[in-house]
Amino acid sequence: MKYLWLLFLLPLQLNAQQNNATNIQRWENMTKQVTIIRDNWGIPHVYGNTDAAAVFGLLYAQCEDDFQRVEMNYIEKLGRMAEVKGESSLYDDLLIRLQIDSTDAKNDYAKAPSWLKQLLDAYADGINFYLFKHPEVKPVLLNEFKPWYPLLWTDGSIGAIDIGGVTTNELKNFYGNEHLPTAKIFTENEQLTSGSNGFAFAPSKTASGNAILYINPHVTFYFRPEVQVVSKEGLNAYGAVTWGQFFVYQGFNEHCGWMHTSSYADVADLYAEKVQEQNGKWMYYYNHQWLPIQQKQITIYYLSGGNKIAKTFTTYFTHHGPVMAKRNHQWIAVKAMNRSMNSLIQSWQRTKANNIEEFKKTMELYSNTSNNTVYADDKGNIAYWHGNFMPRRDTAYNWALPVDGTTAATEWKGLHTLNEIIHVYNPSTGFIQNCNSTPFTVSGSSSPLKQNYPHYMAPDGQNFRGVLAVKLWENATQLTLDKVIKTAYNTHLSAFDILIPALLKAYELEKNNYPNLEQPIQLLQHWNDNASATSVATTLAIEWGQKLLPEIMKNKDEEDDADQVEKTIHFAQKASSVSLLQPMQKVIEQLTQNFGTWQVAWGDINRYQRLTGNINEIFDDNKPSLPVGFAASTWGCIPSFVSKTFNGTKKRYGYNGNSFICAVEFGKTIKAKSLLTGGESGHLSSPHFSDQEAMYTNGVFKDVLFYKDDVLKHATQQYHPGE
Repeated sequence: MKYLWLLFLLPLQLNAQQNNATNIQRWENMTKQVTIIRDNWGIPHVYGNTDAAAVFGLLYAQCEDDFQRVEMNYIEKLGRMAEVKGESSLYDDLLIRLQIDSTDAKNDYAKAPSWLKQLLDAYADGINFYLFKHPEVKPVLLNEFKPWYPLLWTDGSIGAIDIGGVTTNELKNFYGNEHLPTAKIFTENEQLTSGSNGFAFAPSKTASGNAILYINPHVTFYFRPEVQVVSKEGLNAYGAVTWGQFFVYQGFNEHCGWMHTSSYADVADLYAEKVQEQNGKWMYYYNHQWLPIQQKQITIYYLSGGNKIAKTFTTYFTHHGPVMAKRNHQWIAVKAMNRSMNSLIQSWQRTKANNIEEFKKTMELYSNTSNNTVYADDKGNIAYWHGNFMPRRDTAYNWALPVDGTTAATEWKGLHTLNEIIHVYNPSTGFIQNCNSTPFTVSGSSSPLKQNYPHYMAPDGQNFRGVLAVKLWENATQLTLDKVIKTAYNTHLSAFDILIPALLKAYELEKNNYPNLEQPIQLLQHWNDNASATSVATTLAIEWGQKLLPEIMKNKDEEDDADQVEKTIHFAQKASSVSLLQPMQKVIEQLTQNFGTWQVAWGDINRYQRLTGNINEIFDDNKPSLPVGFAASTWGCIPSFVSKTFNGTKKRYGYNGNSFICAVEFGKTIKAKSLLTGGESGHLSSPHFSDQEAMYTNGVFKDVLFYKDDVLKHATQQYHPGE
C-alpha cells in the first residue's frame, strides 16, 4: 500500500515541477520585454514592449518597494484578514465575503476578453516572479497570487465597498446574535478622515492658456506609491497606483488627466424584507408571493493561539442582495455593485484615453461606483462627473432609508446616462473644485442646479474644505503650477469662523466663572483661523473642537441629513455657554498636565514620524519627528493632515491626509510637480524611505520626470525585473 501511494504521488510531483519550469520560462521571457528605470527619488518608470509587459514590470516594482502592502490589500479583498489579525476581523471578513464573491471573480476571468486576460496574467506573473526571485520575502498568507485577484477589487478607491450605511455592528448583531449599538457615534479622538480634493482650471484662469489639474487624494499614509508605466501599445500613464493594482488610479497621460474624489452619491440601497419561516425554511414576500430565501454557507478562518479556527455562517440572500442587518424587526438586504469586470476595464481604459471624447467613452461603461471624477486635457477642456454608476429610481421613495422590499416599484430601473448624472463641462467660471462635497458649488455660479436632479444623485452636503475652495478659486487669475500649489496649501480652518465667535460670546457671558481662560480667549480672539506650526491658538482651537465634535455631528433623528456645515452652524447657535467653555477649560488642564503649560505651539505637538514602515506604524515621543502646520480636513484644511495621540504618546502623529499630490499643466508638453508622503519605499533601509518627508511637511514639490530623456538624466538604476 505504501508503494502504491508513492507511485500515485510521483506523477503529481512531476506535473508540479513541469508547471513550475513552464512558469519560470514564461517569467524569464517577459523580463526581457521590460525595463525599469528608477529616478533619483526612487520612482519606478516602467517601460514595456506591450501593455502586459508593462503591467508585469509595474507589479514587480511595487513588490520591490512594499510587498507587504501589496499582499495585505488582497488578503482584505479575499475576506481573509482574520487569518492574520484574529477573531477581531471575523465580521469584517464576513462583510467582504457577502459583497465580493471569489467565484464571480473567477468566472469573470474565464470569460474576460483576451487583452484583459493578458493583463491579469501579467499582474500575477509579476508578483509571483518577484517572490520566486526573493525567497527571503515571506508572505503573511498569500504564497501565490492568482490572475483573478484584481477582479475582486476593480477600482482604486480606499473605500470601494458601499453597503448603504449598514454598520459592522449590525452585521454582528444579525449573524453573531450580539447586542451592540448600531448608531454611528463620533468619539473625541475621531476625525472625519474620508476625503480628497480635485481642482481643474480652464485656459481662461491660467497664465499660459493651458489647462491645469490638481490631484490631491486624502488617504491613509503610504496607501499609494508614485509610478510611471509606459508601453509601445499607447500606454503612458503617470500618477498614483494603489498597492497591488495595475492601473494608475489618479494621474495623467500625455493628453489628459483624471482625479477621483470619494463620492457619496447613492449607489447602494437597503431593502426592508418581509420574512417568515415556513416548514423550517425562510421565505420572503415579494410581488404578492412568498419566495425562498437563498442560503449560503460561508466559512471563515481566524487566527487564535497560533492555530486557525473555522467558523461557518449560514448567510441569507434575497434577489435584492445579501441580508446584512435587522431593523424594526425587518431583515435588511443590501443591493449594491461592489465589483465588476467592466469596472476594471473602465479603470484601465481611461488611462489610455487621448481626449475628452475617448474619456467619455470609458465613462459610458457606467461601472465606477465609488468616485467623482475631475478631468482636464491638452485641448483646454475641464470636466466633472458626480459619480458614474447611478441607478435610476422612483423619486417617490426616500432612498436614504430602507425601502419596501415587497414591491417591484422599488426596483432599480436601469442606469442614468452620462449626460443625466450631475456633470459640468467647461464652466464659464473657469474652475472646478470637489472636496467630497456637494456638486452644486463645484464651479461657483456655473454649478449645476440642485432642483434639476433627484436627491439620490447627490445626498452629499457641504463641508468646510468646499466652502474655502470656492472662495479661493472663483477670483483666482493668472494661475501657474506654483500658484496653484501655493493656493491649495491654504490652511484656513473655516469651521472656526463659526465656532470661535460662539466661544467668545459665551465667555463674555460667563467670564467671571472662568478666570483662567482670559489669556487663551484673548489669543483666540486675535487668531486669523489659519493653522500654523508656530500658533498656540491653533492648538487650543483644534483640541477644543475635537471635544465638541461628537455633539456637533450627532444626528437628531434617522432622517437628519444636515451636512457638516449646517450641523456646525446649528450647534454654534444652540450650544449653551457651559457646553462651550467647559471643554476649553478641559483643554487647558490637559495641555498643562502633559506639557507643563497650555501655551503649546501646534507644530510642537502635531508631528510627522515614520519609524518602521510597518502597515501599523508605531510612534514614539522620544524619537525624531517633524513639526507640521497643517490640520485635519474636518476643520476645513485643504492640505489635510489628520493626527491623534497613540498609546504611550502625548504628542499627536499624522496617519491620514495628503498622500500623492500632483499639479499638472497640459500644454504642448507636460509640465508637472508632485509630492509623496515620506518617500517611495516602504523599507527602512532604503534612501527613499523618508527622502520626501521634510518636503512633505512643508509642502515643497519636486519636478515630475515624465519624458524618458529626463528620466535617463536622473536615473539611479536601470534593470530588467529579476536583475
